[in-house]
Amino acid sequence: MERLAGNARLMIVSDLDHTMVDHHDPENLSLLRFNSLWEANYRSDSLLVFSTGRSPTLYKELRKEKPMLTPDIAIMSVGTEITYGNSMVPDDGWVQFLNQKWDRSVVLEETSKFDELKLQSETEQRPHKVSFYVQKDKAEGITKSISTRLKERGLDVKIIYSGGMDLDILPQGAGKGQALAYLHEKFKSAGKLPTNTLVCGDSGNDAELFTIPGVHGVMVRNAQEELLQWHAANAKDNPKIVHAAERCASGIIQAIGHFSLGPSVPPRDVKNFLDSKADRFDPSHEVVKFYLFYERWRRAEVENADLYLASLTA
Repeated sequence: MERLAGNARLMIVSDLDHTMVDHHDPENLSLLRFNSLWEANYRSDSLLVFSTGRSPTLYKELRKEKPMLTPDIAIMSVGTEITYGNSMVPDDGWVQFLNQKWDRSVVLEETSKFDELKLQSETEQRPHKVSFYVQKDKAEGITKSISTRLKERGLDVKIIYSGGMDLDILPQGAGKGQALAYLHEKFKSAGKLPTNTLVCGDSGNDAELFTIPGVHGVMVRNAQEELLQWHAANAKDNPKIVHAAERCASGIIQAIGHFSLGPSVPPRDVKNFLDSKADRFDPSHEVVKFYLFYERWRRAEVENADLYLASLTA
């Protein structure tokens, strides 16, 4: 949060799997397109936030597998953990807030009475999140039963079902949407509320992001049925939420252009480097152009290389 002296021009808050990261794109082209756009035009005055259902362990694994940027903020474990920067410094205030009316041992005790629930791996069990797998046709009934039992035990919980199999039990105050609202309030208190916020998702556990007042939202083309149904029931008349025609990160880029939030042509899409100019001189834009030039030059894909090098030198 201390990286920018003033208000961020744009804050992008994006889910990872099947939103920012396309697991059906072996060359990671859409992700690389977004990376070039962000580094060239937004890094200096905007904020990038990843909001994922993954635990810190699986989040770090994904970072090793995919060419992801380092975000300013990471919201993990379905909105139960907030960390800052490359060192992933935890937000202690968020931890204290989630401790209210939450007792993980009681959650485990009550859920052990349901044979249909299968605990997810140990890495996905977090201080403020208990996660299971459950068949889709059993999810609704089990969710109601667990909610009733935990309420009788004095707990205030939220149960989120997403991806057609994942069931997460969290404190009532947790979730991707509440984590974003908490960050907005924190920025507002510091006089640094972002000028615009764009939220991006594909599944049911992203729905809360779209409920935060004032945000723009994009459901990527490959959004799951559960999110599209939520949108139809709750936000179909909201012009600030769009269903992109492009998959994953390409859909995010499309939304930036649709809402006129800033430049939306990734430098990676520009074929002639001499035509790639920023609205104002920005060293980061020139650095991205140089890396892309070098990448293509090594593949013998650049014509008029001498002209471009002369331009860069100037």
